[in-house]
Amino acid sequence: MNPATAAALIAIGILVLAFKARLNYLRLPVLPAGSLPEADVTVIIPARNEAANIERAVRSFPEVDVVVVDDASSDGTPALARGAGAQVIAAPPLPDGHLGKPNACYAGSLASITEWLLFVDADTWYEPGFAGQFVAYAQHEKLEMVSAFPRRHTESFFEQVLLPYAFALYFTGVNADHVNSAVSREALANGQCLLIRRDTYRRLGGHGAVATSIIEDVALARRAKRHGVHARVIRAEAHGHVRMYESLGAIWRGFEKNSFRFLLVNPLSGAIVVAASIVLTSYLPVLASLLATENWVAAAGFAVLPGLALMPWYGGARAIVLTPVAIYLFQAIALSAMFKTLTRRKSNWKGRPVG
Repeated sequence: MNPATAAALIAIGILVLAFKARLNYLRLPVLPAGSLPEADVTVIIPARNEAANIERAVRSFPEVDVVVVDDASSDGTPALARGAGAQVIAAPPLPDGHLGKPNACYAGSLASITEWLLFVDADTWYEPGFAGQFVAYAQHEKLEMVSAFPRRHTESFFEQVLLPYAFALYFTGVNADHVNSAVSREALANGQCLLIRRDTYRRLGGHGAVATSIIEDVALARRAKRHGVHARVIRAEAHGHVRMYESLGAIWRGFEKNSFRFLLVNPLSGAIVVAASIVLTSYLPVLASLLATENWVAAAGFAVLPGLALMPWYGGARAIVLTPVAIYLFQAIALSAMFKTLTRRKSNWKGRPVG
């Protein structure tokens, strides 16, 4: 196959996958305006060494009760959470094989008596009235469980490089219609922001039933589907915010513990993500072949193609420069995750081995 033909095929693949990813994301319903004046909900925040974030998260919910479950923090997380107005409880000791976040979430649920439970991560924060809006939406749509994707904030260089690319790659394998369909087995949830009826949570066994899973949110969504729970995944960029990682090391460790395991839990979605990754990592070899054969015009167009295709995820022309870096840096993380998973080696997350 000559370089121009190969470039054309890869270009088509990149464009199709980029369009598919964006369409999948945009097809998720959007949280509308409207709220309940007094929502019967408790916000539960699992927190381990979150002194930099916990006050902001707690103060997002002045109108409802907030329970912070301190997971053996060694910094000032508990005191800061109390100062912000939260009830703070200590997470129980971890049973063998159980992971910190689901263990803390389950402990928080036991301290709550409201009709609804809203689990949010400590690195998220929300606009005024969000809890009431979320509960009102669930009740209006007759949902028992709703998970939302908040707006991502990226500040450091590596956040800006990797997170938009990883999110786009993730949504190549997510079918928005399927995850929100009761008849499809495909399941998805975002543990950063998860609302569920307390009686439904108890019926499912809550986070206690998925306490050994690193991707506990997807595991809980799969369990909910098997039990016929009326659930939905939505977008809430206008109402919620998240800054997931603040350094390359944190990004590496976070994706290393999650990415390959997600592919194993969702084989079909995983296969699509792997195929998309292979197509995108063909970028440099194909570009090099075009340059070697002096196809200058084709090379110029192909050089900017991934950035143009993923520009909506990056929010502007910086994608043209950042996307090629992201393709290969993320591939290194994915290969590391695959190696550790297949060799049963554990990753380190917040001072604990996981995997």
